[in-house]
Amino acid sequence: MTDCIAAISTANGTGGVAIIRISGAAALETAKKMFTPSAGIAEFTPNYMYAGTICGDGFTDYGFMVYFRAPKTFTGEDVVEFQCHGGVRIARGILKRALECGARLAERGEFTRRAFLNGKLSLASAEGMADMINAESLALVRAGSMLYRERLTREVKEIQNALKDILAAIAVEIDYPEEDAEGIDERKILFDISALKERLLRLIQTYSGGKRIKSGVSVAICGVPNTGKSSLLNALLGYDKAIVSDTAGTTRDAVEGDIELNGIKFRLIDTAGIRERAGAIEGMGIERAKSAIASADIIISVTDDGKYIDLPKEASGEVIKVFNKCDKLRPHGDYMLAVSASTGEGLDLLRQTLAEKGGCEQTFEKAYIVEERHYNALTRAAAAIQSAADGIGVCTLDLISVDLKDVWDILGEITGETASEEIISTVFEKFCVGK
Repeated sequence: MTDCIAAISTANGTGGVAIIRISGAAALETAKKMFTPSAGIAEFTPNYMYAGTICGDGFTDYGFMVYFRAPKTFTGEDVVEFQCHGGVRIARGILKRALECGARLAERGEFTRRAFLNGKLSLASAEGMADMINAESLALVRAGSMLYRERLTREVKEIQNALKDILAAIAVEIDYPEEDAEGIDERKILFDISALKERLLRLIQTYSGGKRIKSGVSVAICGVPNTGKSSLLNALLGYDKAIVSDTAGTTRDAVEGDIELNGIKFRLIDTAGIRERAGAIEGMGIERAKSAIASADIIISVTDDGKYIDLPKEASGEVIKVFNKCDKLRPHGDYMLAVSASTGEGLDLLRQTLAEKGGCEQTFEKAYIVEERHYNALTRAAAAIQSAADGIGVCTLDLISVDLKDVWDILGEITGETASEEIISTVFEKFCVGK
């Protein structure tokens, strides 16, 4: 990482300001070749903003330069940022000039990768940053913030430190058995291991909520034709997404739209009306509807006569039975909520019910497992620590220590201490070039 990298750090497009970032040992020297301060100074003081002329590709722009000295920077290296007028051509021209002055174009996520390699943040923290940047819901912003602020890393490191203590006690017993006439207390070792396993399981249990935070909650709206499913979708979305018609079978394919409830994204899916007699094309829509229902987290089963469709046997989502058109028809049958997509009656209660069934209670103090990579690592770590617990009193201490060392190594994949180059590269491919 001795070379100097540069990239545009603001979004592509026209705006008020664009930022070009340079990082590396030669960042300041590179910047001096293309910046003339208005005050005519010879040396730049770190963390001060200087106004002046920035040289671009065939033009100059009046803007600002800030120099940040290592190691107190985001990347842990010397960093320079140019702030110029936010035109696409201007930003690209200044970047091109930086490359001509000795920098090279940064790769995807390379600034953040350098921060990780220089010990400025953990691998999990970097993933949290990516989640925040790419978040489509408030809940994911919050969960990503917890990751970025090292909440999960701290919990994992606490478990790793406790494992170190256990491993150290076992090592002493193996190497210096004569030092302790009574021998190691295996019951205490088992108690400590079991306590760590419970901590791992509590983290694992947050993944069900974390997965919904990350991917959103899928909601299938289903029923027989002409029960007002498409009208209900439009009413929940607040705009017309699905075509509404009195003709049965108008909806041939799933129509989707997103809403946010209590910070969680809900993906609403209006499915084709299900009936026995249907043409070939409508029949294809019905099969797709059944597939959407089977995979949905929540199912809104709609009726206007008190009779509900039989759900596919594969369906496992929570069911909300809704009687629609309550402004025209008297609700009856085994319904949970009575609504009118036409007048809006009961829709607020339906939204509240969706939020309760599909959301999860978020706090700013709790770390949610939102990354599948973290979930898989924690699951493997829990299995390895269970193996160690099962070996107490049965296996030799050195075999038990092997399982415990495996747990430590697996947890290191989350923080980045033992992550492979493949894992690290996959994480930073999620970033844009300028981050």
